[in-house]
Amino acid sequence: MNIVIIDYGAGNIQSIQFALERLGFEGILSNNWDEIQKADKVIFPGVGEASSAMKKLKESGLDKLIPTLKQPVLGICLGMQLLCNSTEEGNTKGLGIFDVEVVKFSSKVKVPQMGWNTIYNLQSPLFKRINENEFMYLVHSFYAKNCKETIATTNYEVEYSSALQKNNFYGVQFHPEKSGVFGEQILINFLNL
Repeated sequence: MNIVIIDYGAGNIQSIQFALERLGFEGILSNNWDEIQKADKVIFPGVGEASSAMKKLKESGLDKLIPTLKQPVLGICLGMQLLCNSTEEGNTKGLGIFDVEVVKFSSKVKVPQMGWNTIYNLQSPLFKRINENEFMYLVHSFYAKNCKETIATTNYEVEYSSALQKNNFYGVQFHPEKSGVFGEQILINFLNL
């Protein structure tokens, strides 16, 4: 299987590569249009600040390529947020695949949300063999609101989308590569889509 991890200089890329290796797969890092288009599966990671990440996507033209992809695409953390309409972080316009806004947690809670939290209302083959209220590892200050594309929910101050899906695009707010055996199961499920 040909798996490409989009390399645009904003990512937890190595931990994803290591997680895939543990599962017996190889993920190729690339920002090459041809390689990305030919991949069987595409992983769109992201760690850091939204406006600078979007700037890097635009510099490489990947902001134009990603929305045209037809194979399964998995956005992780900031990668998922950049697939949304917009984010309050740096007042950044996103790629507009998921029809939802990303907003900041209020000052009433500790930000970033960092550590383990549960996911529930699971509604996708992405969560095959995953129990309701399973714990996943999260690090984030902004969240996607619940919407019609929500396929998993988490509660931290408010209920929000911890996973989204539209057509061939999937997004998870948590880090499956850092979430133990159940996170690995989600990666396996994505590779089996």
